[in-house]
Amino acid sequence: MAIHYDCRHCGNSVGKLEMPSIHAEKLGIHKLSNEERQNMVSYTSEGHVKIQTICEDCQESLERNPDYHELDQFIQ
Repeated sequence: MAIHYDCRHCGNSVGKLEMPSIHAEKLGIHKLSNEERQNMVSYTSEGHVKIQTICEDCQESLERNPDYHELDQFIQ
């Protein structure tokens, strides 16, 4: 099983963990609300976990341009 972390804004891969199995508690997923979990976590047909996060470049853009928080997508 692999856990893929992708940026929710630009789509770039942030990282990947290869593990035979892991509990949600180790990833911190259990601390998310149901709505957050639905928006951020998905599963592939191969049994991998995909987690939407934010990369450093997009985080810096949001810090420099706070009005970007109003947009669904600010990377063109």
